[in-house]
Amino acid sequence: MEARRASVLMHPPLSSSRADPEVVRASDRPWGAAVTHTVGVAPPSVRHTTGKPYPWQRIGIPVEVVPACASLYGLAPLEREPVDGTAASARNVPLPCGNHVWQSSSMTARAADRARYDRATAHLDAPLAIVDLDAFDSNADDLLRRAGGKPIRVASKSVRCRALLERVLAREGFQGIMSFTLAESLWLARSGFEDVLLAYPSADHEAFAELTGDPKLAAAVTVMVDDPAQLQLIDNSRRGGTEVVRVCLELDTSLKLLGGRVRVGALRSPLRSPAQVADMARAVAGRPGFKLVGIMAYEGHIAGVGDSVAGRPLRSRAVRLMQATAKKELAARRAEVVRAVRVVAPDLEFVNGGGTGSVQHTAAEDSVTEIGAGSGLYVPRLFDNYTSFSGRPAALFAMPVVRRPGVGVVTVLGGGYPASGAPGRDRLPVPYLPEGLRYDPQEGPGEVQTPLLGAPADDLLLGDKVWFRHAKAGELCERFDVLHLVEGGEVTATVPTYRGEGHTFL
Repeated sequence: MEARRASVLMHPPLSSSRADPEVVRASDRPWGAAVTHTVGVAPPSVRHTTGKPYPWQRIGIPVEVVPACASLYGLAPLEREPVDGTAASARNVPLPCGNHVWQSSSMTARAADRARYDRATAHLDAPLAIVDLDAFDSNADDLLRRAGGKPIRVASKSVRCRALLERVLAREGFQGIMSFTLAESLWLARSGFEDVLLAYPSADHEAFAELTGDPKLAAAVTVMVDDPAQLQLIDNSRRGGTEVVRVCLELDTSLKLLGGRVRVGALRSPLRSPAQVADMARAVAGRPGFKLVGIMAYEGHIAGVGDSVAGRPLRSRAVRLMQATAKKELAARRAEVVRAVRVVAPDLEFVNGGGTGSVQHTAAEDSVTEIGAGSGLYVPRLFDNYTSFSGRPAALFAMPVVRRPGVGVVTVLGGGYPASGAPGRDRLPVPYLPEGLRYDPQEGPGEVQTPLLGAPADDLLLGDKVWFRHAKAGELCERFDVLHLVEGGEVTATVPTYRGEGHTFL
């Protein structure tokens, strides 16, 4: 009889008065139909309208009312032969609470992940967030492979968890952090990170006063500039601080077409031509209290735009054409910029470029000495649409089912965590597990509740977890204080996010 419960998760712990309780799938009865009836006899109200028996009827499973719920994990289809005994078609894995997960051998990889995540977090209430360390480490290996031996500087905004920054930087091939605010940079430097590149200009006077007054911080942190006025702002913030400030220049990487009338790429630095960057380099070199140590060029229109969007072949082809043109133009211009700057600063320490979506392309440029990447560790949904690489989703969040409004519908708590960027459906988190759920087009993800539609809804009961993927990487961590780290089928550690450590830098 045990084997006949294949593919079903049972929770919470069953009453000890039931020696051999059985579980009925929520979807194996019409909405709201009671299941209190004679054991082994299906009442008319719960028979298929087609006359076909349900799976539990076909194989003779007794039907009883039990204080347990059943979530579907790849249950055998109707035409499959009954499972009459322990066999290779299913395996039994205990939950921490003492019940069991039966995993069907016919599971999809995603369904197996769902079983694993539910098993690992069975003792935890949702909402919660996890990082699958097996996937995280696999993604790190893939980034290193694509970097071809060049070091990777980790973008902290895509991780936002010190424990995971430490984990990835402990791997050979990862070197340094690319931070997103000056306050964060100083905090990381005080925490022991010795090579922090601030990827964005700052106007934080208090933080600049700290930086210029502390030799340890000044040695560990490099700031970003693209305008002489930013150097003046730093000097105005010194308050007596005399430490030399390490400076990196940012190059505009955008692609300009039709004589500049069409621009593709982010509006970032005003420094575009070799002459402009060289002039800025001379401004830094000629100003006491500053040292030029690096150049950064982030090609977001290549690294952060997917070139294989499902259902949009013409757009995907256009993106690939644009990116091929942009890579060629930028590679040549970046090399010229580096040559021009090295005339001014021959001891330049690094030239940073790239992003998760362009690691192998940027690494192939001789002028680039290191790669910047971070989202490729978590692999959020925006990085599903690339022809050049594929990763494993590593960061997910779970929301509990709190309502069952009708057939094919469940409502989960919260879920409305949109990502930054131009508004659109691609900025929404995506219901990931169980497979087949979708948003109600009239509501979408909500601030305090989110209805989800689809056949899998009928296999979810109150308290079951629905797993989501965020559209972007680190922004997930602004919603949760901790990340539960999953290895195999268990949570092996729980670590704080930046928010959990009391920091919301932006």
